[in-house]
Amino acid sequence: MPFEEKRATSFGRIAGSYDQVRPGPASTAVDWLLPAGCAVAVDLAAGTGLFTRAIEGRVAEVVAVEPDGRMREVLAARSPGVRVLDGQAEAIPLPDGYADAVCVSTAWHWFDPERAVPEITRVLKDGGRLAILWTSRDREEPWVAELDLLRDARAGERGTVAAVREQLVRNHQVTLPEGAELGPVQTASFGFTRTLTISDTLDWLATNSRFITASDADREAALDRLRASLTARAEEGEGGEGGEGGELIRMPLRSWCWRADRLRRKAR
Repeated sequence: MPFEEKRATSFGRIAGSYDQVRPGPASTAVDWLLPAGCAVAVDLAAGTGLFTRAIEGRVAEVVAVEPDGRMREVLAARSPGVRVLDGQAEAIPLPDGYADAVCVSTAWHWFDPERAVPEITRVLKDGGRLAILWTSRDREEPWVAELDLLRDARAGERGTVAAVREQLVRNHQVTLPEGAELGPVQTASFGFTRTLTISDTLDWLATNSRFITASDADREAALDRLRASLTARAEEGEGGEGGEGGELIRMPLRSWCWRADRLRRKAR
């Protein structure tokens, strides 16, 4: 299996933990992304259904499409009222003009846009919306960006906060193939805060694909570095607070959003 494909499918190995500790989107981001009157929404590359559950109750019909059976199993258990399908962005198992919205949460960077965009526009109704977002830690806070460096460091290697932020910008780029029947493009972002125990913060940091596919020794060393940093921060009262069950960390997050509507099909 190619390395990038191995990373993309690595999350199924930790599906239960992934579902418990990864954040859902800011509610204001969901408001901004969904089109008015949305009746049918597809959550593409839905994972364990973090975004699926964010739009349940807002949309009459939600269809979750996910290629990894381990992730689908958790999704179906957590969201029994949702139709869950085996599929991927480049081959969506739905008919033409089916959906008012196709949503992609923290997964676009795994897609092949040349193949995925035509499939998405095929499934969208005229005027339907492609809604893309990433929800994660807000690396504009230097100590938050530093967590990435502590997690991803290897022997003799050390990155920079600037490099972490540059990588985030690259990960959040949406490049449409020439002739894509979508527009105009709009972007926005929405900040919020989440409070977690140090243990849950470590489990969350460990859901990164590079971390999952690293060696046992590298993972253990990274967890030791991260635990020491988070504990020191909590003890200093900077971003942490005491509480039952251990020290708590107040983590700044952000949902980065992108949207564009499907252009009307040409008459034949």
